[in-house]
Amino acid sequence: MSRLWKLAPLWVLALLAAVLAVSSVPAQAATTSITVDGSQSGRTFDGIGAISGGGGNSRLLRDYPAAQQAQILDYLFKPGYGANLQQLKIEIGGDANSTDGSEPSIEHSRGVINCNAGYEFWLAEQAKARNPNIGLYGLAWAAPGWINGGFWSTDTINYLISWLGCAKQHGLSINYLGGWNERGHDANWYIQLRSALNNAGYSGVKLVADDSGWGVADDMANNSAFNNAVSVIGAHYSCNGGDGGDAKTCSSTTTAKNNGKPLWDSENGSQDMNTGAPALIRAITRGYIDAKMVSYFNWPLLAAIYPNLPYDTVGLATANSPWSGHYDIGASTWATAQVTQFTQPGWKFIDSASGYLGGNENNGTYVTIKSNTGSDYSTVLETTTSTGSQTVNVSVKGGLSTGTVHVWATNVNNPSSATSFVHTQDITPNNGSYSLTMQPGYVYTATTVGSAGRGTATAPAAHALALPYSDNFDNVVSGGEATYLSDMQGSFEVQPCTGRSGQCVQQMAPVKPIEWQDDSDSYALIGDTSWSNYTVSSDVYLRGAGTTELLGRANTQQRPQSHMNAYYLRIRDTGQWWIEKMYTDGSNHTLATGTTTALGTGTWHNLSLTFQGSTISAKLDGNQFGSVTDASFQTGQAGLGIQGYRTDQFDNLSITPGTGGGTGGATGPVTSAINAGKCLDDYTGSTTAGAVVDLWDCNGTGAQQWTVSNGSVKANGLCLDVVGNGTANGSLVDLWTCNGAGNQQWTVSNGTLVNPASGRCLDVPGFTTTNGTQLDIWDCNNGANQKWNLPTG
Repeated sequence: MSRLWKLAPLWVLALLAAVLAVSSVPAQAATTSITVDGSQSGRTFDGIGAISGGGGNSRLLRDYPAAQQAQILDYLFKPGYGANLQQLKIEIGGDANSTDGSEPSIEHSRGVINCNAGYEFWLAEQAKARNPNIGLYGLAWAAPGWINGGFWSTDTINYLISWLGCAKQHGLSINYLGGWNERGHDANWYIQLRSALNNAGYSGVKLVADDSGWGVADDMANNSAFNNAVSVIGAHYSCNGGDGGDAKTCSSTTTAKNNGKPLWDSENGSQDMNTGAPALIRAITRGYIDAKMVSYFNWPLLAAIYPNLPYDTVGLATANSPWSGHYDIGASTWATAQVTQFTQPGWKFIDSASGYLGGNENNGTYVTIKSNTGSDYSTVLETTTSTGSQTVNVSVKGGLSTGTVHVWATNVNNPSSATSFVHTQDITPNNGSYSLTMQPGYVYTATTVGSAGRGTATAPAAHALALPYSDNFDNVVSGGEATYLSDMQGSFEVQPCTGRSGQCVQQMAPVKPIEWQDDSDSYALIGDTSWSNYTVSSDVYLRGAGTTELLGRANTQQRPQSHMNAYYLRIRDTGQWWIEKMYTDGSNHTLATGTTTALGTGTWHNLSLTFQGSTISAKLDGNQFGSVTDASFQTGQAGLGIQGYRTDQFDNLSITPGTGGGTGGATGPVTSAINAGKCLDDYTGSTTAGAVVDLWDCNGTGAQQWTVSNGSVKANGLCLDVVGNGTANGSLVDLWTCNGAGNQQWTVSNGTLVNPASGRCLDVPGFTTTNGTQLDIWDCNNGANQKWNLPTG
């Protein structure tokens, strides 16, 4: 829970009165006159959506307890409750990593189709159950390796038609279909796809091209068959700054705007769920004003991924603790709700009632959208770039409702629970006219739509996944995914065991997929990033000559997925083995190697990898064969994998706890690599929540005795905490009552303390060594100001 939520109710009331209220026009306010004329119009609004895919970003949602899973889904899809999404794009899995994980294909091998693979159809079913009118859009990032002729081939077209058939089995009608995400287009392939869809009974499925840039519009203008095949022109990150940009301006092309087909921002976002909210709403309003884009898709839908992966707080919400049921709903959910709860796809923009406040982009923007079936309208206004209050004088005519105007507001620049999606007041227009004064940093909606609401469900506190943990996979349906096991590359599905009874996990992709990005060998991760001393064990079955592997203390990961801080035990069928460590720069370092008893093929063996302090040891069938000492990584997840794409199996996965001690459970001073005489310090030795954490001369007092264990860093009975759940660079740290929240989680990685919730490192600002300097978090950069000598024991 954010620190802001804990403040006194009087503060909340004062804030609402001072900031949210619609008031008389102050002398310093800029004023804009808006005529909302129902006889005027613009392009057709196609709705606001989000993307589950690109990739694996919804994976952990499937494993949430039923109550919290339903709450999260309600916040995303249920009308009048949260984001109220009007469109959902889902990935057509291809067994290869497409950003934060690998999504399984329905057809790992030619002709063998599993329509229950993965979770995207399940997610679409859940969305449809909550909003039957939601639009569904399928897009591939990767494709299975059996496809002949590369992605732009007839095989891929047939594969997509099979995928549509699986969607139909799930009761889903796919409205839109794309090509190859961000990989351009092949005009003849789109023409062939259109014909094939028509012949297969999918003439109602509209094609989107090309989920890359606006250059596709030029080729469509020069190729009438291509133009006729495509229904929607979709481009990615067309607002200023591109991927993760500030979206202060947006752009398309004259050719695209003159085409006459809808223009979509078919992927945008890549922003933190809280700090990205201002850019999200700007991309929606300015995307239409500047570029005439009529639909917006946020990437991703949510971050239901492990917190050591890239983009772990990006989306509309985060859900990275399925075992505890904890989740967080971001400000981006409420920025989205400011549009979706007061509009419907098919409504029309009113161009003459859309523009820049005061004619200046620095003041903010507004767009008006009117009903296509009635007299309702909604004007969405944002003041995210304004430095002062803004007033609009609105005059309504042309048959639109002159009845009560309901005003809702969200502070997106400085989000808090008290200022998110608040119904501030109702206004009664006088002869169709009214005035509204707005404060900077907000998005407001002035609407005649009276039905809207904010969900009230709350999440339980987060906690670590307890050890021991084990799974024999016998309770998982064949073709399904094992609980908490998240594919990074390849596809690990539960299948009947070979050579023994019961169910096993099998890597299903027999050959290298058509990848979206260059990636490593097939592997999957499981568990808590705070795990330290433990043994990961699994039975392994090699179908053919090759190498199988176990992973441990896997923590910070970069793209591609081979770039990860982790230890690996790799062993060949011949008995040759390696204990290795990998860094986020992709470098691989052999710590020990040798040969043990040959595993052979077609035989079950037990393999285990143990971490105890700085000692790493390996066993085969209970007999130790390798050991090494290394202290680079002290915490992280477990995992299993293979080198290459064989269909090997794993059974009886277990993670059992070690004993205390080592860097994972020791108490003592934490010294800075900048100057070994400077220590992490509880300023004044305070035992009060909110105590400053600073840098000070090492003095051996209790204020400098820190316990690093099980993912937390503690002093004086309090936990090292990022103030206000901050995730941005420069967010300060302090000590706070331990509550298990993500802003109190820390993993040790090569001498750094990483907060997985933000992906940033504990940092000494400006490399200073001045006593009393309060510490913060910053992008991990391997600098001396982020390196710490941690206690051992």
